[in-house]
Amino acid sequence: MNRSSVLRSVLRSVLLLGIGFLLAIPAAGAGPGVKTLLIGGTPAGIAAKSTARLDFTSDGEMVFRCSSGEIRVSYQKVNTLEYGQSVSRRYAAAFLVSPIFLLSKARKHFVTLGYVDSEGKQQVLVFQVGKGDIRMVLAGLEARTGRRVEYQDDEARKAGGG
Repeated sequence: MNRSSVLRSVLRSVLLLGIGFLLAIPAAGAGPGVKTLLIGGTPAGIAAKSTARLDFTSDGEMVFRCSSGEIRVSYQKVNTLEYGQSVSRRYAAAFLVSPIFLLSKARKHFVTLGYVDSEGKQQVLVFQVGKGDIRMVLAGLEARTGRRVEYQDDEARKAGGG
């Protein structure tokens, strides 16, 4: 090997390491859990339509972390789990890009979680989960709470893996 090929090899390695490092920074800063959109719920102090992280790493409770605060729910206090979808056609994309988009559907995945809070009051949280995370979230909730997920319809059952 001549000097220029060794130099190219070293530069390529440094470049790949640098790109890998830059890609890892946002993932490390995101914190534990799954990114969700907290649609709303009954607990006071939560802002509707806020981005939240659902964290399953604790043994005794799950934590929703959002900009307006934190909601902690004991797994033992969860009494209902429900999964459903909102399906719509992609009319805007069909109009702007191509009519072929009329053949596809946009799906949004929603989880409703009912639980009893520390004061003994029934509370509900509704959150939206991304397509790539929904099966993991449903399996995690079933495993941690010991409750079965109730599916709104057969389409939801297929998408949720139930």
